[in-house]
Amino acid sequence: MSNLVPYQDIEKMAVAVAKSGLFNVKTAEEAMALMLVAQAEGSHPAIAARDYHVIQGRPALKADAMMARFQQAGGKVEWKEYTDERVTGVFSHPAGGSLSVTWTIEMGKNIGLVKPGSGWHKYPRAMLRARCISEGIRSVYPGCVAGVYTPEEVSDMEPPKQTQEVNMGKAEIVVEEIKKAKEKKEGETFLPLYVPGMDEPFSESTDLAEWEISFHDMVHKIKASQKLTSDVKREKLKMLKDANGEVIDKLDAPTKMKVMAAANSLEEV
Repeated sequence: MSNLVPYQDIEKMAVAVAKSGLFNVKTAEEAMALMLVAQAEGSHPAIAARDYHVIQGRPALKADAMMARFQQAGGKVEWKEYTDERVTGVFSHPAGGSLSVTWTIEMGKNIGLVKPGSGWHKYPRAMLRARCISEGIRSVYPGCVAGVYTPEEVSDMEPPKQTQEVNMGKAEIVVEEIKKAKEKKEGETFLPLYVPGMDEPFSESTDLAEWEISFHDMVHKIKASQKLTSDVKREKLKMLKDANGEVIDKLDAPTKMKVMAAANSLEEV
């Protein structure tokens, strides 16, 4: 007997969830998307309403749900510190080893997360715990949370830019422009530059030389920031390097050495 819920039934549930006003899901389309994700993961679609929030148009897995997945997969966590100023947890999994993760309120301030009226002011301990959970699980056993973030992380991201509707003219003109664009791009390979915290590429380049320039520009921006401490800069540079490891591996030896040296140092810019 199949455990799959028919599409029509999921559609009805999505409408009901959206109308209820619960779970921070505002539209039936948002609820539907989350329910399909849940079913694809082998869970009942209704689990999506329990485990997910939609924040700024992005799906976010609640920290408790993330922790539950980690523990169900054999992971463990031991909390060493748990105050409004500092939270430390030791995360371990048979497949990923053990890692101690610490988040402090000072770290949140240094990277601009602690803002007036935010959850960081109202519930600092909970926000620090959520950050520890996400970083710890993503580092030790990322397989159980691939591609998703906690509501606390998503809330700290910049809101999606509002797109302005543009009059595209007559349909036949638009079709012709699309054809030209496809012909122009046919055969081209686009190399993505990823920025930590973003699922989509920050930019795309048509060759390695252009990508290298974009990478160095991003490194320069991190190093030149007046808001970040040296420790935070080092962490962001490491995350930038790790996020783009696939493209870095394609570089020739001299270029790769320059890129790695730029990301591994904090010389004055």
